[in-house]
Amino acid sequence: MKYEIKGTPLPVVIMSLENGEKIKTDQGAMSWMSPNMQMSTNAGGGIGKAFGRMLSGESMFQNVYTCNGGNGLFAAASSFPGEIIPVQISPDKTIVAQKSAFLASEEGVEMSIHFQKKAGAGLFGGEGFILQKFTGNGMVFLEIDGSVIEYELAAGESMIIDTGNLAAMDATVNVSVEAVKGIGNALFGGEGFFNTRLTGPGKIWLQTMPRNVMADALRPYLPASK
Repeated sequence: MKYEIKGTPLPVVIMSLENGEKIKTDQGAMSWMSPNMQMSTNAGGGIGKAFGRMLSGESMFQNVYTCNGGNGLFAAASSFPGEIIPVQISPDKTIVAQKSAFLASEEGVEMSIHFQKKAGAGLFGGEGFILQKFTGNGMVFLEIDGSVIEYELAAGESMIIDTGNLAAMDATVNVSVEAVKGIGNALFGGEGFFNTRLTGPGKIWLQTMPRNVMADALRPYLPASK
């Protein structure tokens, strides 16, 4: 499979497929495709995995598109202003992403739910207890809110981020939360009571405009509901 990502601020990933290649997507992700792409819908590994996808912010069922009778084309567009990032998954490369990040993947990538191991990270880390985990072998495409900034953390190296700005990370990265120091800072600093600490080794993808932050910014300008 070959691909290219085009467009801002609502990007689209356009995939060029060879005969027999398959693409997995969440429901409603297809934007356009060549006529020789054949769609099938399934629970993707059984009802247990289907419920797991639902808990991680995706549809219970997934669509599989198969390229038949020659080369084909398949495009999946982002549902929110931001970026689409491609990540190569392998037996040595597992990543964890925010809920609803999944856009599309090659057939060999498996998505499952990932539970935060520490209660504090789940309650106060901004992403909740349930995230998405990607394993297997192949390319996965993730939707990122706003722009994406990447860092490679060395073993023991940490980054403090505001809750909600974590888009994805290598599974080797440790997540913890820590309280904002000083009661005055916590009450009047506008940053909340907790921050998230990410500790390497591993790569992290940070997003500049989480959806909830954009919603809060737009709310004063929207007509009041009756």
